[in-house]
Amino acid sequence: MGARYFALICGIVFLLVGLFGFIPGMVASPGTAGPALAVKVGYGYLLKAFAVNLLHNIVHIAVGIAGLVSYRTYIRSRNYARGLAIFYGVLAVMGLLPVLNTVFGLIPIFGNDVWLHAITALIAAYFGFKTPSPADIREHEREMVTGRYRDRL
Repeated sequence: MGARYFALICGIVFLLVGLFGFIPGMVASPGTAGPALAVKVGYGYLLKAFAVNLLHNIVHIAVGIAGLVSYRTYIRSRNYARGLAIFYGVLAVMGLLPVLNTVFGLIPIFGNDVWLHAITALIAAYFGFKTPSPADIREHEREMVTGRYRDRL
């Protein structure tokens, strides 16, 4: 699997996870455990394991849309994977720090989210920073020649 299919699969998964966060049956009540949040709309545990709220779901949807958009070319998908690796690596570290594990009271990133963010960052780093295969290079060259790489609105 190359960077393009990684971006496509991540885009679909993140989009679905973001949408699942809005389905009441998929989100369990937070109870009294966990840090306090300033944004309590939609606060709960997705699949009874991962803390989410409205802003968290919006971030998942945005990351999913970015993955679907970046699937079009090899360079965009590689850059998406690199950005995802850095973004989720930072979130994994922030989730370990008690003062930052709610992103200043806005988004819950504690508990099971920490290891999930760390795994996502590692997989994204693999696809974003690995040496491109000859097939990836040929695909990129084909994109450049055909003009498919050009940014169009």
